[in-house]
Amino acid sequence: MATIFSKIIDKEISADIVFESDNVLAFKDIKPQAPVHILIIPKIEIPKVTDIKGEVHAVLLGEMFDAANKLAKDLGIDKNGFRLVFNCGNDGGQEVYHIHMHLLGGRHMQWPPG
Repeated sequence: MATIFSKIIDKEISADIVFESDNVLAFKDIKPQAPVHILIIPKIEIPKVTDIKGEVHAVLLGEMFDAANKLAKDLGIDKNGFRLVFNCGNDGGQEVYHIHMHLLGGRHMQWPPG
């Protein structure tokens, strides 16, 4: 079953895309939790963090982090700092079962997060 993220990748659903490469897509979250809230996703479907295979997905994950760093710099949040979050499973707050990294910034982050 295709997730909403798969439909965004396939351009079946529109999104406010801020970065795209051959392997990674990033777009603004529709329910932002900070002044900057970007979702960074791989273009292949990996349901949960526990489905990541280091030897297979290492380069892809590196590309996701590279995209996060580029966006943080482009959006002016690299100097004061930002938060990167992966949610995993129901108790972890995962709503879409296609891994995604949240890039949050533009305000001071509290700890613990919630």
